[in-house]
Amino acid sequence: MARNKFDIDENLDTPFNIAHFKRSFVYIKRYRGKMIAAFLISVLSAVTGLFAPLITKHALDVTVPEGDVPGLILLALLLLGSIVLSSVLGNIRGRIMTRVGQNIIYDIREDVFAHLQKLPFSYYDSRPHGKILIRVINYVNSVSDILSNGIINFIMEILNMIFILVFMFIVDVKLTLVAISGLPIFFGVLFFIKQRQRASWQAVSNKSSNMTAYLQENIAGARVTQIFTREEENAAIYDKLNTEYRSAWMRAVKYSNLVWPATDNISVCIRAAMFATGLLVFGPEAVSLGTLAAMTGYAARFWQPIMNLSNVINSFINNIAYIERIFELLDEPVTVDDKEGAAEIGEITGQVSFNDVTFAYEEGQNVIEHISFDVRSGESVALVGPTGAGKSTIVSLISRFYNVEQGSITIDGKNISDVTLNSLRSQMGIMLQDSFIFSGTILDNIRYGKLDATDEEVVRAARAVCADSFIDRLDKGYDTAVTERGGGLSSGEKQLISFARTLLSDPKILVLDEATSSIDARTEALLQKGISELLKGRTSFIIAHRLSTIRGCDRIMYVDDHRIVESGTHDELMAKKGAYYKLYTSQSA
Repeated sequence: MARNKFDIDENLDTPFNIAHFKRSFVYIKRYRGKMIAAFLISVLSAVTGLFAPLITKHALDVTVPEGDVPGLILLALLLLGSIVLSSVLGNIRGRIMTRVGQNIIYDIREDVFAHLQKLPFSYYDSRPHGKILIRVINYVNSVSDILSNGIINFIMEILNMIFILVFMFIVDVKLTLVAISGLPIFFGVLFFIKQRQRASWQAVSNKSSNMTAYLQENIAGARVTQIFTREEENAAIYDKLNTEYRSAWMRAVKYSNLVWPATDNISVCIRAAMFATGLLVFGPEAVSLGTLAAMTGYAARFWQPIMNLSNVINSFINNIAYIERIFELLDEPVTVDDKEGAAEIGEITGQVSFNDVTFAYEEGQNVIEHISFDVRSGESVALVGPTGAGKSTIVSLISRFYNVEQGSITIDGKNISDVTLNSLRSQMGIMLQDSFIFSGTILDNIRYGKLDATDEEVVRAARAVCADSFIDRLDKGYDTAVTERGGGLSSGEKQLISFARTLLSDPKILVLDEATSSIDARTEALLQKGISELLKGRTSFIIAHRLSTIRGCDRIMYVDDHRIVESGTHDELMAKKGAYYKLYTSQSA
């Protein structure tokens, strides 16, 4: 049994690829001024903080033995000042980098969303929408910090180590060598933990992606779930995905939580070794109390940047996988786009020609083959035939939602592949079988067809398609708020809103794909009057399974077996007693 798409883990276990990280600098460079300022503030904060152990050493070795109370007060004030200044500078740096990080998130999301708007239908047909969503939200969130704070932190932790080592060697060379003797042990432990930690967090990412995809799918299909009483089965699947996510998270956290205790224990052992070496090996004469206090203070700080550096490197490696997925989305080819040198089509009259057109969604599986026909301006054409014959494909190709593989389609004699998409689609009104309703008011949803339309134009469009008959009954009328996908509205009401939206755009070419499939017979009879008026002077393509609704069309084309089998008026096709005749009489029986 094939696995559902939502349950397929993405391969995130990829090696560190510096090329992807370099590519991300296009976002980093936009804020290099602020990042340089934050870096300089970080350096000043780090150096200021490192004077504290030296002040402590001087106090213990000189000021206290001499009983210099004023000097001790001065040193205390200097110590307090260094701590406060370091903290204030760190806070300023944090605020700068928070803003930079959020700006980077903003920029990446803007680019990703803009690209998603251009991707062809085929991209969305082949992927769970939840997995697309997680790239826009979770993955972008994950990489933003590493692209801002991560770079500065990486450089700063290296500088911190150098600064601390310099201060340590200034205070005492022998104890410094004792302090760094634990590094081989630390790196051995860290390597053991990090190998498992990386794999664990990759698993968390996959399980999170799977769970989000399934959740989104079930929210969208909640009605179908209840219709077929699939609640228990779906709950069991979600419980399985949720359990896998929890287990992966707990496993990842287990390894992550080993890093700090391991580092802390090694640091404590090293400081104990420094005390033992200083007091027992070198002796009090060679190592003063102030020196020991300063060196153990520096030793405690020395291990912090090492651990931070390992975390930054690990974060780089983990997030490169997310960066790759983001760039993979941005690199997804926009197969349906304006070609170089594409021109505006200009105002069209609606003359449409198919010239030996062949098309397949998947290579080797043609949906239509060698189709040719001419439609005059203002002519109404109905497409009928069995399900899957290619009727919706034909109207989708007119709107250039897909590229034609063979042959050409022209409007007013111009190849639609040579004109801009915006100039083409802005003159087409397309109503699909699935009437999508956006969250907002009914007025907003109808106005989506023409954003600068007045309220009067919206009402006029709604009245033309009989949508006003149900809108006027609502408490707030056109200002009634609806949820995403039109929750609370019937399928017929959603289609009427979608119809009004399409009519408001005042298209030169009108495409109605099962536009009245969810409307009752009484409303449809009223609607046909409005449609008849609308079709006057416009080229129209109508797909309908109820053949009684398309009898008045100028031409009816019967599509089957990848081609147009018959073409003519209703009376002509009935006289032929061919495929259309059989289909019509079977519905009338």
